[in-house]
Amino acid sequence: MESIKMTEQQIVNAICLYIAGKRQVSPYEVAVELMYDDEYGYSAEVFAGERRQILVQANMMEALRMWIDQEWGKDPFAARLQLHVDEEEGIVAFARFGG
Repeated sequence: MESIKMTEQQIVNAICLYIAGKRQVSPYEVAVELMYDDEYGYSAEVFAGERRQILVQANMMEALRMWIDQEWGKDPFAARLQLHVDEEEGIVAFARFGG
């Protein structure tokens, strides 16, 4: 089974591209803050222009799948995605393919 680790910066980049596509703005106009809460799980606070939005984990996974497709050229639906909080690296994601 192939496993690829996505850094916090890659997750932020994926969300920036995802939101830029949805809002028809440049990815450079999007700011993202990743969050984790024991009660609510993973989320991201996104600022695009004057607009503030909270993405829930499902939206974050959609952005990661888009990244896997566009940046890695891999089948995004063949990946099993898992988010994880690392004390040193922040929020990271693992994409596991196969088996």
